[in-house]
Amino acid sequence: MGHHEAYIKEYLSQAARIAQLIDIKTVEKMVDILVETRTQQGRLFILGVGGGAGNAGHAVNDFRKIAAIESYAPTDNVSELTARVNDDGWDSSFANWLLGCRINARDCVMVFSVGGGNEEKNISNNLVQALKCAKEKGAKVIGVVGRDGGYTAKVADAAVIVPAMTQETVTPHTEAFQAVIWHLIVSHPSIRVNEMKWESVQ
Repeated sequence: MGHHEAYIKEYLSQAARIAQLIDIKTVEKMVDILVETRTQQGRLFILGVGGGAGNAGHAVNDFRKIAAIESYAPTDNVSELTARVNDDGWDSSFANWLLGCRINARDCVMVFSVGGGNEEKNISNNLVQALKCAKEKGAKVIGVVGRDGGYTAKVADAAVIVPAMTQETVTPHTEAFQAVIWHLIVSHPSIRVNEMKWESVQ
């Protein structure tokens, strides 16, 4: 077996192990929170940076179209995001955006992050500030994060922590499983209200 093949095999077996280790009760709690958010006509705000930002934009589409939950991501509007970063700085960019959305207790914030934010180490501090703002306003917090989950795991009502297999694969597995988890949620019978295209084609 070649060197490449060994890596591919190991990577996929790690992915299979992660799928087995995902905490089902936590996912269930996320589903319940999102059902409640929709019932009280709250909104879902999805926060992520880097790959998490790409995932946030994709998830916004799915939650709006499949789950009929009004959803938004601050990173989907590059003009507003860069204006906020330019004028007030990166750290407050997401929190100020949430305040601009008049975030309230009916709403939910979902975080896609590898580290989950760490104030002490000044990593993804914009997520930390945003979550403080969300908690102050009484909004629910959920997320899919990696490693120890950082600040997100500390304050979330429900956060799936994607278990780390090796130091080298923390980011790819965490970002891949963010997609696995949100796709699971939007296709869950309690959440899904609209048929998806390829599921409806016989």
